Amino acid sequence: MMFKQAGIAVALALASTGALAQSQEVIKNGSRDGTIGSSDNFTGTAYVEPVFDNRDPFAVNAGKVTFLPGARSNWHTHPAGQMLVVTEGTGWVQEEGQPKEIIQPGDVVWCPPDVRHWHGATDTTAVTHYAIQQFKDGENVVWGDPVTDEQYAGPAE
Repeated sequence: MMFKQAGIAVALALASTGALAQSQEVIKNGSRDGTIGSSDNFTGTAYVEPVFDNRDPFAVNAGKVTFLPGARSNWHTHPAGQMLVVTEGTGWVQEEGQPKEIIQPGDVVWCPPDVRHWHGATDTTAVTHYAIQQFKDGENVVWGDPVTDEQYAGPAE
């Protein structure tokens, strides 16, 4: 009798875990609406397409960003850092106080938390990258002032 009750309890426990489990979700390519980046945060034309949003417990989001020639982000920081994965074209990244660097397909850029930087296209070529950032205290980016034309035209390594 005791074994029968234990068996029933185990069966009920296993059945209930299935009811609580979540199903995977496939978000089809092209189903996410992209936008032109706000002139409050970008100079020139930057097309931003969300890839995935922040979801508990995965406090990370990502976007696919295409900068047309001459376009760039404002100076900004990320409270938990940012990873860029370059997929097309040629662009530049610059950490404040350092020369800008050329980025090309296959390059991965890690920007540590709270390091002021910008990224974007060169003056003659577009660039596309995935931008991946984690949330910290509900925030994933702190926008700053625009990159001046003089800063943008500075030497590259």
